[in-house]
Amino acid sequence: MRDYKLCCDGDELRALDLYVWNMQVSAAFGETIGFLEVALRNTLAGRMHARHVRKRRSGSWLDDPAGELAPRARADIAEARRRVLGKRKPLTADQVITELNFGFWRFLLANQYRTTLWPDLLRGFAHIPGSDQRSALDGRVRRLHDLRNRLAHHEPVWNKPLEDRARDARDVLGYLDPVAASWWNDRHCRIEALLDACPVVRPRA
Repeated sequence: MRDYKLCCDGDELRALDLYVWNMQVSAAFGETIGFLEVALRNTLAGRMHARHVRKRRSGSWLDDPAGELAPRARADIAEARRRVLGKRKPLTADQVITELNFGFWRFLLANQYRTTLWPDLLRGFAHIPGSDQRSALDGRVRRLHDLRNRLAHHEPVWNKPLEDRARDARDVLGYLDPVAASWWNDRHCRIEALLDACPVVRPRA
């Protein structure tokens, strides 16, 4: 509680209020990032499948028959397959895809794929503006992935630029599907209300 107390000038009750608020806003970001992760995963998996079919390759894109994926990505796929088998589920592409973590999908947007995978993946983001689209998307997803890792380890986030991360999430969802983004943000996202209710004045950067 040390950092919370320091922020609250030693007032233990205010520090506890801030601690509880941190838990609440963390949960709200977890909900939104979880929704975004599923949407991103489904989009990227769909584009990778379409690319695989267009190039008339055998098997599944997860087999990486052309050797286009980085060693780390291939290792993630192998681990996902082991998890599927460990759960005694059928080793289908859909089951493997559900076992791949956010980091796997994030790294498909990396600069190393800009001339190979990206031109096909871009088709999944019909509403992304600007000229350097890959870099803009990659930066936003990378920052959300970093935040998600903090949330997973129950680390404090009250002193992070949460308004910026909320904007990143809104942007990425909008790039994917503006209708789904509006539905989520208007009806289910709790982040904005919680940011307005923070019991202390937080840093913005």
